[in-house]
Amino acid sequence: MRGLVRYVAHLPAVTGRRLVIALPLIWLAVFFFLPLVETLQVSFTTPRRGIPPYAPLWGFGDDGFFTNFTTGNYALLLQYWSDYFGPALNSIKLAFFSTLVCLAFAYPMAWWIARSTEKWRTILLVMVMLPFWTSSLLRLYALIGLLNPNGFINAAGLWLGLIDAPMQMMQTDFSIYIGMVLTYLPLMILPLYAVMVRLDADLLAAAADLGASGPEIFRTIILPLTIPGIVAGSLLVFIPAVGEFVIPALLGGPDQLMMGKVLWTEFFRNRDWPVASAIAILLLAILTVPIIYARYQDGRVTATDRSERPVEAK
Repeated sequence: MRGLVRYVAHLPAVTGRRLVIALPLIWLAVFFFLPLVETLQVSFTTPRRGIPPYAPLWGFGDDGFFTNFTTGNYALLLQYWSDYFGPALNSIKLAFFSTLVCLAFAYPMAWWIARSTEKWRTILLVMVMLPFWTSSLLRLYALIGLLNPNGFINAAGLWLGLIDAPMQMMQTDFSIYIGMVLTYLPLMILPLYAVMVRLDADLLAAAADLGASGPEIFRTIILPLTIPGIVAGSLLVFIPAVGEFVIPALLGGPDQLMMGKVLWTEFFRNRDWPVASAIAILLLAILTVPIIYARYQDGRVTATDRSERPVEAK
């Protein structure tokens, strides 16, 4: 191991940079790109009994080269689109409103952390990341203990006389939103904090000295400068929330059917891997739309900033 470290240390700077970049690229290719290609390949195959539960897409047999390429899985999704459109729409709705709730909570929290002193900033960031140190499953079970009809919240409400009967909070959209916020809120706070901590305090003070009110400062300075953090945090929350399986399964009811449950049913209960792979590919294609749009908007903003930059006199 020491010999490898010594060898890398004596490499030229350009070679060392390429090696540092190549290692994560190889990791992504092996554990992300290749499984994605395999999923795409399975989506064009036909199901069968056995292991694996799908026919090989191509190969060589007694009669030479053969292929089982078919688009029937995608045609099946189009034919029975009503069975998949409802869960897809429900997933997008729950993910969208969960993202908005996370943004509403995360924005003031990130601003408070960014404007705190250096000592308190470190403590608050540790508190934000603290939920990641525990299992999300344990946190969800603790939430079930709070929201159950005989849980702590209902018991406290009955004892204080605030309610006459236990409230039904479990197996509702409300419980799913609570679980989503509990799980994904740190992913919204951290990108916002990274943007807000770089804001120049002198710029805000200058705007206040020129007579701008608090809402005007927020609307004209703070909000435009923190849009990259809003976009990054929203994507980090929205994309995994669309395919969430554990939270709706534990906190939701039978009416809260989402695409994660549909994928699980097709993969493990129906063992129809080709159809499940087709659903996964279509879902991935849908989720790339906001990413491409955000990248396109970022490119437009960069081009606008360059065009408005004053030309230096030669």
